[in-house]
Amino acid sequence: METVDILLFNAIVLTMDKDLNQYEPGAVAVKGDSIIAVGLETDLRKSYSADLEVDCGGKLLMPGLVNAHTHVPMTLLRGLADDLRLDVWLLGYMMPVEREYVSPDFVRLGTSIACAEMIRSGVTTFADMYYFEEDVAIATKAAGMRALCAESVLKFPTPDASFFEESLARARDYISRWKNDPLIVPSVAPHAVYTCTPEILRESAQLALEFDVPLHTHISETAFEVENIRAEFGMPVVPYLKKQGLFEAKVLAAHCVHIDEGEMRTLQHAHAGVAHNPSSNMKLASGIAPVRRMLELGLDVGIGTDGPASNNDLDMFEELRLAAFLAKVNSNDPTALPASQVLLMATRIGAQAMHMGHITGSLEPGKRADLILVDISSLHNSPRFRRDPRGTYAQIVYAAKSTDVTDVMVNGAWLMQNRQLLTLNEPELLRAADDYARQIDRFLVQREESILSKLVAIGGAMEAESFEVQTKVSQPDKAALLEALAKPEIEILRIRHYRQYDTYFSFKDQDQGHLRFREDHFLDETGRATSVRSRLTLIGTAREDLITPQVLLSRSRYLAPATQSLRFYREYFKPHGVIEIEKDRIRYLIRYKETEFFINLDECLKPNLGEFLEIKSTTWSQEDAKRKSTLTHELLRFLGQADKPAVTKDYIEMVEKP
Repeated sequence: METVDILLFNAIVLTMDKDLNQYEPGAVAVKGDSIIAVGLETDLRKSYSADLEVDCGGKLLMPGLVNAHTHVPMTLLRGLADDLRLDVWLLGYMMPVEREYVSPDFVRLGTSIACAEMIRSGVTTFADMYYFEEDVAIATKAAGMRALCAESVLKFPTPDASFFEESLARARDYISRWKNDPLIVPSVAPHAVYTCTPEILRESAQLALEFDVPLHTHISETAFEVENIRAEFGMPVVPYLKKQGLFEAKVLAAHCVHIDEGEMRTLQHAHAGVAHNPSSNMKLASGIAPVRRMLELGLDVGIGTDGPASNNDLDMFEELRLAAFLAKVNSNDPTALPASQVLLMATRIGAQAMHMGHITGSLEPGKRADLILVDISSLHNSPRFRRDPRGTYAQIVYAAKSTDVTDVMVNGAWLMQNRQLLTLNEPELLRAADDYARQIDRFLVQREESILSKLVAIGGAMEAESFEVQTKVSQPDKAALLEALAKPEIEILRIRHYRQYDTYFSFKDQDQGHLRFREDHFLDETGRATSVRSRLTLIGTAREDLITPQVLLSRSRYLAPATQSLRFYREYFKPHGVIEIEKDRIRYLIRYKETEFFINLDECLKPNLGEFLEIKSTTWSQEDAKRKSTLTHELLRFLGQADKPAVTKDYIEMVEKP
């Protein structure tokens, strides 16, 4: 008779193996970190003696749940910004706060809180993607959990890297040192197609191949993402990623909400795994992933919670139930994704999707001892019908709750017994989390009071020259203008023709100024648009000083690239009022007396304000502004427009205060 370390007996054993074997009363023998045997209690007692016998009291004994996609440090951002679209939530709130606060300490604390939450809800293995991922790995290992920990790589600066080459170098160093850890599978995570360059995608795949580790990424989470990639590259997301060589690596793809059957087949042929995230996709209105068809085509589809800032919890029992319900309502078929299939997705198939199926996900000899006990004797689980073995799976998926989990073992070691955490100090973690919450609240309160702070928070903002010298006249004499521009005193450096679409946001606090979203449509000689440029300008309140009756010393301005949609900025900045102005502009960049000026010939089409000639120049220097104002007045006379009445308002002021 062989001696093992632990014999768990008097249990309803769900193996979640390929034959979906069940044993009642069943037993599991554990030696070291692995399962030695699984079967009927009477059979195992004939072959094994144990140093420790554990009476399971008739509870369910099953594999620990596998959370196939999350961002665990974001427990510290749970509830920070809700009921927003994904782009506003991510770019307007999550990333600015992350840039301000995410550090190794933040990451370890957030991970420890997440591990406590997941252990309590029966999760033994998870796939993570975040910054300072080695610190995620350290905290996870200290908690005793198993995880795929993937270092995020993005094309713009992140909390742990100033540029993507630094992220890739960090990932390489981390992977090389953690490659053979018993609990942590190190990985690289090019965040998504819209946040990564082709170079990042290719180099991440090569790194994963070199070390034979998985690659974790987001694919086709939103329709907006898919539409943008089609517009930019002329193909769907999956073919684009295939072209970059991403699927040469062992890919774990989160979401895959908006993929067609051809893309599913590409993923299946590449042996990629998929992480389905029901709660997150519902909460962010991303859509419903075609999970049923993916499974029919042979894809390994696991279930994930996504991050606790977008879910807002790590409760896999909730995800099981939602995954089943979504598939049924999406297909109008109550037989879609039966309970046994859903539980497989959260155990064995989920582990396979993470490329860890040889280690965990089912109770089979040779696999690691990652298991949980679930008490199904509670009121909400009663009664229990025994005539159909499938009823046990339905009981777990449709009736059981995370609070029914009483005991958790990972790698042969207990992490929770009788609902008591053994590796984490829960009260201490909660106190530290509250400290971070107070800091972040203060930061956001201050930011929300300033449009400039909100502009800076989403990145790319820069202060423009402090002084803008400008003059404007109505109904210019075009013949005189063209004649003057041909004279040798003026050097024309550039001529451009635009159709400009300006959307001005105004705010209750008028001292905030106006935020302008501008689209410049560049026109060729035939009037056809050849390209489009978008940008944001925060225009401060007008200064009262007119340098001359005709020349206005304008206002402070901050510029930022407009990389998101107008809808994004409307939802993010929450303006009190919105005004649209459309104009046709011919712009001359000239040099007059060794000084550059812009001369704009504008026709305001919406609203119909008429035609204007505008002369502008900018500078950081007040003295230079005065010099340029004198030249502006002189230039106005030289262009034959001195007899025209001056207009000392910007177009937005003409519309707001005619």
